[in-house]
Amino acid sequence: MPEFKYFRPKSLSWWSGILLIAFGAAQLGFKDNIQFAEISQFLTLMSGGTDASPAMMIFTGLGVIGLRDKLTRG
Repeated sequence: MPEFKYFRPKSLSWWSGILLIAFGAAQLGFKDNIQFAEISQFLTLMSGGTDASPAMMIFTGLGVIGLRDKLTRG
């Protein structure tokens, strides 16, 4: 059985990283679609109301997950 070293569903930092990745991907997918414009605005509000780019949110989410793993393993 392979070891999933970054999969830590009991960790709050893991969930915050996953949510950042999900919000960034959703904003990227809904950005140009007029039908989903309100969902994109809602995701922007949920992510702090700033104009953070979807790529920055995904990058930050991956960084949070990686940093948490590094601090745990020492």
